[in-house]
Amino acid sequence: MSKQTKAFSVLGIPVHVMTNYPAWLLECLKQGKGTHVVTLNAEMTMQAERNCSLAKVIQDADLVIPDGAGVVLYLRWLLWQKVQRCPGIELAETLLRDLGQKQPDAKVFFYGGAPGVAAKAAEFCQQQIPELTISGTHSGYHSPQEEEQLRQTLSQLQPQVIFVGLGVPRQELWIAENRHLCPHAIWIGVGGSFDIWSGAKNRAPAWLGNNNLEWLYRLYQEPWRWRRMLALPEFALKAFVYHLTARGAIS
Repeated sequence: MSKQTKAFSVLGIPVHVMTNYPAWLLECLKQGKGTHVVTLNAEMTMQAERNCSLAKVIQDADLVIPDGAGVVLYLRWLLWQKVQRCPGIELAETLLRDLGQKQPDAKVFFYGGAPGVAAKAAEFCQQQIPELTISGTHSGYHSPQEEEQLRQTLSQLQPQVIFVGLGVPRQELWIAENRHLCPHAIWIGVGGSFDIWSGAKNRAPAWLGNNNLEWLYRLYQEPWRWRRMLALPEFALKAFVYHLTARGAIS
């Protein structure tokens, strides 16, 4: 991590603050520096409190960005940081555009989603950015034998950027377990981004995102998530208590 970047603790989880995440990742790509990117929100933070394996993976990640509104508001209100929310889908889209313009030879791989979703997402991105080199896709639904074949494919292809859309915590744990297959690649867990790029789902209107209410639209689309949304008030309470007992700057 560069000297211009600081890590701040949110419930013991490091969040890296910088002005231009895609540019930092492009520099990692140029240097052949393998990078695991985690897009952190309140729900993931609370999962990490209960899942030691997930917490360890996030703490060991090379870059943890403030994806969720709760994480951003914590950094702003309690740690007085001038930080902007960086949704994972927007980071991925900006990185893809930058690759098309500056490093079109870099190979990109899409893994995750229901059958056919990753392929449709890749097709959409290819249409939007014709210069991209998309080397392959793979569904997130498969047998153990097919997963082993996927590992062999990644090892042979050696893509430079790998998007993994398996949902939390599965995608983070899978990346940590398998990043040795492509040690110089950028690995990013992108959650449900493939569903949006493929047209299977719609993203929240911009005005909701701008007012930190994207979670409400997600709940509207997927009402079964209501139990998971209970993590939001729990996060708010624990973040406040944590702030009173431990200052947040890490480095």
